[in-house]
Amino acid sequence: MGDVLLAWGSDDVRAAEEPLLAAGVPLMDRAAFALATVVAAGLRERRGRVGGATVVLLVGGGNNGGDTLWAGVRLLRRGAAVTALLVSDRVHPEGSAAFEEAGGRLRSLDGSSDGSSVRAAAALAAQADVVLDGILGIGARGGLRGTGEALVTALQEAFAAVDRPPLVVAVDVPSGIGVDDGSVPGPVLTADRTVTFGCAKPGLLLPPAAALAGRVDVVDIGLRSSGTPAVVRLEADDLAALWPVPGGAAHKYTRGVLGVVAGTPRYPGAAVLVSSAAVLAGVGMVRYGGEVGDAVLAARPEVVVGTGRVQAWAVGPGIDPDDEVAAARVRDALGAAAADDLPVVVDAGALGLLPNRSTPLTVLTPHAGELATLLGVRGEPVERADVEREPLRWAVRAQQLTGATVLLKGAVTVVAGPHGALYAQAEAPAWLATAGAGDVLTGLLGALLAGRSDDVRADPTLVAALAAAAASVHGRAARAANPGGPVAALAVAQALPGVVAGLVATEQTAAQDA
Repeated sequence: MGDVLLAWGSDDVRAAEEPLLAAGVPLMDRAAFALATVVAAGLRERRGRVGGATVVLLVGGGNNGGDTLWAGVRLLRRGAAVTALLVSDRVHPEGSAAFEEAGGRLRSLDGSSDGSSVRAAAALAAQADVVLDGILGIGARGGLRGTGEALVTALQEAFAAVDRPPLVVAVDVPSGIGVDDGSVPGPVLTADRTVTFGCAKPGLLLPPAAALAGRVDVVDIGLRSSGTPAVVRLEADDLAALWPVPGGAAHKYTRGVLGVVAGTPRYPGAAVLVSSAAVLAGVGMVRYGGEVGDAVLAARPEVVVGTGRVQAWAVGPGIDPDDEVAAARVRDALGAAAADDLPVVVDAGALGLLPNRSTPLTVLTPHAGELATLLGVRGEPVERADVEREPLRWAVRAQQLTGATVLLKGAVTVVAGPHGALYAQAEAPAWLATAGAGDVLTGLLGALLAGRSDDVRADPTLVAALAAAAASVHGRAARAANPGGPVAALAVAQALPGVVAGLVATEQTAAQDA
């Protein structure tokens, strides 16, 4: 893969830091320099220059607080007026001494702070040009507590009351997020930008915390993590490398045949959307085996209605599991996929028709409510709100209970595969939360699996990467269909050829240049 974004867990990051620190490598100085550089660029964008800017630092007791103070020293030397709000009485000693010597103002909030002084500090920060959040770092567990919690709550209120709140830059991670799981156990100051050191951290990519990190800048300070990354986010060149591009000798059967069981007389549109997405994503052929073949053919004359050999299946959209006819067709498809060891996408109504155990070649594509139901049936009683609060936890649990690859849909889509494979894709605009969008994803992913059916049968771990690729392309197609505005599901499907063409053209150009 190319510029894939890898996130490493906090234990791995600390293990990578230890030998460098023992060798005297100035990691804090490097981090502070990078942080100050990003903040200075933000100040120039905001007000034209660094000199005369007002900066407020939120400083905790760990190394993150030290990074923040040393960055403050550099900003002071560039002419900014910098105040440090000390949330702990055990701040980095060398950093605080250098900060005072450079002319910075230290203001302690720990212990003696009452409600009025915290509110006064928040009011001061609300008038600043930039606020740096360095309260907690990757060593913290659980949410903010005590003074830090009170300060962030007061800052949220103070920022809401001003016309132009400051630019918020999180230092390594927004304080209070679940660094390794993306949870948000308490108040968090939403960042406009996060400057993270060495590598991305899982909580910056995973929901719901990812929505609080803003733009993430990964800066190189010399860390070299080893082992398996905790979370992966695919980027454009990775998608192109995963996409099945036909060669000169290709024909419709070598490009993949997708069997589709979707839609009923009550919901014929689901069948049309699944089939359309598969065709437009580039599958060699769609064989439709549902109840509304006439509707599908009217919309997509390329589709073949009836049975025959396929390389993958896509089942479930528009299906009521209590409809005996439709349910029987889904069970037949699931049985055929299992018998022939073929990949299958299982969505919507088909989720309730799954056997107790599946293989990683089966991709489940629930939203939070459907995942809660699936877990409940398997003895894990959870509510939709529980899944939305901890999507990583429950996606992984569903993968463990079913054996399938799990794609949990959302603003950030999480994919949990076998052997701890985790992906998080965030390309989808909020406008994509619309009827039929999931049907398009089912057809798109089915086409991708059909096109690479032999590859995934040889290496089932590839399924999770392909599921993440489909989620990414789905989101990109939504943006292409109407940038910044509302989209209909069919428009997303219709945007797929252009998006895929753009991705593979970039890959082919890069290959030619090499």
